[in-house]
Amino acid sequence: MRDESGEQRKTVVVVMGVAGSGKSTVGRMLADRLGWSFAEADDFHPADNVAKMTAGVPLDDEDRWPWLQLILEWIDAHPSSAIVTCSALRRSYRDVLRRSSVDVRFLHLDGTVEDLSSRLMARTDHFMSAAMLQSQLAALERLEDDEEDGAVVPITGSALHVTDAALRVLRLP
Repeated sequence: MRDESGEQRKTVVVVMGVAGSGKSTVGRMLADRLGWSFAEADDFHPADNVAKMTAGVPLDDEDRWPWLQLILEWIDAHPSSAIVTCSALRRSYRDVLRRSSVDVRFLHLDGTVEDLSSRLMARTDHFMSAAMLQSQLAALERLEDDEEDGAVVPITGSALHVTDAALRVLRLP
């Protein structure tokens, strides 16, 4: 995107969705394809949040607000366009990230409960257990029609297929 002077405007794409939707994989692939930086929102969680999730306890809003603020600060401080993963389950969470001074866009990776569950069951290197999926699905507020800065891509097919679809719907090179 360009600003009024024709200069390229910094854009940050938030790859959002519930656990198991492929945020990290697709986010890294998008960053590689675009030559942009990549950040993993899980790295912004304080130790208390990680401990809760590891114990199978869902985060509440009080846990998430400081985490979202750290992501927002990273977005504003980062010097160039970037991709960042973040579940961004609720509109109010997305609204926090929209407070940025840069162009923030959302890419919702969407899948069936069956696909998400099987992906989570196969994963062994993450603190988020498959048992937490239902709480995330219950909290998920899908992008609304007036959230024009967002796009939805189904997670069917390979990660390459999903990445290609994401580039198309986001109209990125």
